[in-house]
Amino acid sequence: MKKPVTRRDFLKITAAVPLAGLLPAEELFRFNSRKASQSSSRARVVLIRDPEALDNHKRPRAEVIQQMMDKAIMTLLDEKDPVEAWKRLIKPSDIVGIKSNVWRYIPTTTEVEQAIWRRVRDVGVPEENIAIDDRGVRRNPIFQKATALINARPARTHHWSGMGSCVKNYIMFVPRPSAYHGDSCADLARIWFEYGLKEKTRLNILVMLTPLFHGIGPHHYSEKYTWSYCGLILGVDPVAVDSTGLRIIEAKRKEYFGRERPLQPPAKHIFLAETRHHLGVADPAKIELITLGWEEGRLI
Repeated sequence: MKKPVTRRDFLKITAAVPLAGLLPAEELFRFNSRKASQSSSRARVVLIRDPEALDNHKRPRAEVIQQMMDKAIMTLLDEKDPVEAWKRLIKPSDIVGIKSNVWRYIPTTTEVEQAIWRRVRDVGVPEENIAIDDRGVRRNPIFQKATALINARPARTHHWSGMGSCVKNYIMFVPRPSAYHGDSCADLARIWFEYGLKEKTRLNILVMLTPLFHGIGPHHYSEKYTWSYCGLILGVDPVAVDSTGLRIIEAKRKEYFGRERPLQPPAKHIFLAETRHHLGVADPAKIELITLGWEEGRLI
């Protein structure tokens, strides 16, 4: 189920960004099971795919998305029941903000949002203590009081940061997001510390149902640069999740263009999140990648 990553694979992605040691795991990032404890030096990430995740019009099938999410979270946390797995992340007393992404061409999708919402309710969190939001998080009273955050966004290339990532998804907590656009958005990980988001974030989900693997200019979208990957990537470590998604995007670009074609600008913020800001793990050699479901066209 796991595919080893060579040093050469990693160097192709990092584009000479230096490596750094793994930040010692904080309590939130520790699993309770013995197996997870034994692998605490590696960030566990689950990639799940299902060819039935999308219908013939590329619209998500809600029941399949829920099944994918349930299977992935059980695998991630070594549980046999999805609600029990969510109880490892969320308490009934939590106030939960589900940070989504509403970019009109490739949003997080209602189906993914509702799959998360449903399980948070199943844990026992009252409906009035849950909110789903993106651009209004700074004004949303639930997010202002939130004790727990679930971070979910689609993967796509990005004009300023190279790739739209889970790390980048929190830029809407910033009063002036453009302040983080310098140097290819190199320091996006700072947001997680400056706004107290790291400690609150319980799960990161990179939605890869129809990722955008190539773009030209700000806000560019072309359906020909998307494909039905039908996947979700889940992990507690946002950097490890993003690094895994980036490898897939890079592999698709090579497949499509017939040669190595690095992102412009490079998605350096993902690797600097490890080496400069110590938010998580970007080095694939430090990531325990578990793959579930559809194997065809997985790319990694």
